[in-house]
Amino acid sequence: MRIVRILTGTLLLLGLAVSPAVADSSPSASSSPEADGPTEAGTSFRTAAEVDQGTKATAQGSTGDYMYWSFPAEAGQRPTARAVVTLPKETASASTWQLDVYDGLRRRQACQYGAQTRTAATGAATVDLSCTLRTVRAWSEPWANDPLPGTYYIRLTATNLATGDRGLAFGAETEVESKDIGGPAAVDGSLAEPLVPGIAVTSAQSQDSDDSTDTAKLFSLEPDGGWGSGWWSDRWVWTGIGGLLAALAGVGGYALTRGSGRPAQVPPGH
Repeated sequence: MRIVRILTGTLLLLGLAVSPAVADSSPSASSSPEADGPTEAGTSFRTAAEVDQGTKATAQGSTGDYMYWSFPAEAGQRPTARAVVTLPKETASASTWQLDVYDGLRRRQACQYGAQTRTAATGAATVDLSCTLRTVRAWSEPWANDPLPGTYYIRLTATNLATGDRGLAFGAETEVESKDIGGPAAVDGSLAEPLVPGIAVTSAQSQDSDDSTDTAKLFSLEPDGGWGSGWWSDRWVWTGIGGLLAALAGVGGYALTRGSGRPAQVPPGH
């Protein structure tokens, strides 16, 4: 019974000590988006407007044009990109809108779920689009198309427009939020550099020159804490708990099975 009480007390102490760490790494939506993001969108990957996660971006454009935004995503995050398109009142027919997400290598990423493409009926005021990516991995095989840490691009456009509806003014509002998946998404490996356009060139130039003004990246935003901040996860916590419980189980089993430690009494005459 003493061993049982010791094990019970140890488990309670572990639960109290680990609960804050588990709460921090559990999936949770980021803070509500702010309204101080960029008010213009880019027209290509190179001119994409930079927007941080949790910040709203707005833009005005003409139907038929492409709009581009870029944002950073770190390992362990599951980003969700959303867009609200305010349709022109002069629209004479239905229109189809699409939201695509590309990674730093400009590979189109599949949406795990969400309404990536929607058709707005004639007279509709707005259309809502969303795309939730797969969890960003810290490392992947070169041939795989897994999401990796680095820059991501949002592209918004109308894929089906009547000829008379082209060139009409419309408004767009985008935002990106992420959930921290934590230990279930952890892998044993990491990239040497995040997939940020120009970062490899910048690193090489920094080694050859002491003047930082000679270097430039095509994307300047970073996750909170910088790149590589997602190395910690609750996987470390549960691994430690498992090792400690195994040790306690070994000690308890030994204490229960070792006996009294006295040599067996041999009856007289034997």
